[in-house]
Amino acid sequence: MRVGVVGAGQACAPHLQSLQDLQAELELAWVIGRDAERLAALELPVGTRTSTRLEDLLEDKTVRAVLVLTPPNTHLDIVRRVAGAGKHVLVEKPLEVSLDKAQQLVESCEREGVKLAVMLQHRMREAARALAQLVAGGTLGELVSASASVRWWRPQAYYDEPGRGTLARDGGGVLMTQAIHTLDLLLCLTGMPDTVNAMASTSAMHRMECEDTVAAVLHYPNGAIGSMDATTAAYPGFPERISLNFTKGSATLEAGEFHAELLDGRTFHAGTRQASGSGANMMAFDHQAHRAVLQDFVAAIRNHTEPAVTGRSALQVHRLIAAMMASSGSGATVSPTA
Repeated sequence: MRVGVVGAGQACAPHLQSLQDLQAELELAWVIGRDAERLAALELPVGTRTSTRLEDLLEDKTVRAVLVLTPPNTHLDIVRRVAGAGKHVLVEKPLEVSLDKAQQLVESCEREGVKLAVMLQHRMREAARALAQLVAGGTLGELVSASASVRWWRPQAYYDEPGRGTLARDGGGVLMTQAIHTLDLLLCLTGMPDTVNAMASTSAMHRMECEDTVAAVLHYPNGAIGSMDATTAAYPGFPERISLNFTKGSATLEAGEFHAELLDGRTFHAGTRQASGSGANMMAFDHQAHRAVLQDFVAAIRNHTEPAVTGRSALQVHRLIAAMMASSGSGATVSPTA
């Protein structure tokens, strides 16, 4: 299957590594970027063509799928054009800079009848999948409480990049750019809370438009209570963590490892400890989960099935983030499902 890539910035590195791993079943036909010099500096497979014109990729009828790896505020326009050309889409998170635009993006792919997958790769980690299976099977019982913590570090130089941490380009700060992965995974494990109370602020550590520190309380339909804290002002950066308490035991997911202990004495463990880009080097993580999302996306195209991480499922975390920011702005309790 011939595929194309749109975007030649830092975010493309794990995707290009994944494409290299899957070269037996995928051929990288095009890489499109704004900067010709940056494109020329990429190490690409022999035969891969580069261009600064998206039209060159769209007009190539042999390309069946496109990876959109550009800044969030460009996603809707590019995805509309790619889907309009009849090509399937895998887009980097977040879907777009606002819930409304994210919904438009999903709907555009549905109208055109093309697959849409989203790079929320934490769902595809071995440990996350093992825990999700236990939860879905009822082994752990009913949810009692949950907590999610994303205590990462980004130096000021990170936010000095034009557009970084702004509403116009990124759609937000720590929630949309860093904590979105952990929040998405939390929702996959617990379902959507019915109400949210949150506070967001910009700490003294950073000069930026959007929030770098958030705390929230989540209330679930069954009465369970959750908490969430996220920041990029925790030096030197710590592994993200999800802790879940159930009626039959508890489970913890941290840095790619999952461990559960049940009241009946059984224990479960899966995964291996891994870096996640929590420190100053945001690219310090393994690309295996990226590869898993990409491989699943390709299988969905070939088998006429839905990807594991669909665009419509990714809207849930956008709804939760929008509710958190609305609650912080108003001081009121907000429903993410309203």
